[in-house]
Amino acid sequence: MKDGKICVGAIGGAYGVRGELRVKSFCAVPEDIEAYSPLTSEDGQQVFHLALVRQIKNGFAARIVEVATKEQADALKGTQLFAQRGQLPSLPDDEYYHTDLIGLAVLDTGGEELGTVKSVQDHGAGDILEVQRPASSETVLLPFTLAAVPTVDLAAGRIIADPPDGLF
Repeated sequence: MKDGKICVGAIGGAYGVRGELRVKSFCAVPEDIEAYSPLTSEDGQQVFHLALVRQIKNGFAARIVEVATKEQADALKGTQLFAQRGQLPSLPDDEYYHTDLIGLAVLDTGGEELGTVKSVQDHGAGDILEVQRPASSETVLLPFTLAAVPTVDLAAGRIIADPPDGLF
């Protein structure tokens, strides 16, 4: 498993003129982002004590103790919010944090290397693994379903895939 931080949300900018911010939660239960406070920036240099104020379209209006003005809130637009892995719940055997999948080798059922996981995407119809082909900049989108990805072995750092015909 990777370092002790997991991205749980992002700041979308100011919400109003009193220093509130728009926050998008990446948590399975969106409100849980507040329970993981204090959150940090990716480099760990900034610490944010987050309190949700109310739900808004595509996220929450939130307060951060360290932010008092609209200008300070706007300056944080695009900042990703990270929680320590130890704060997050343990996952069932068939669920994974996206960050743990990135960088894993992808092999087919015969052991041939298909590539490595470049990113995990979710456009609403389920997760998709973006697999970068070996020695190439080409990527292939692999559905992250039990049929297409029967085995994820985090300890060995690999995924066994049975992709649909013609995908690779």
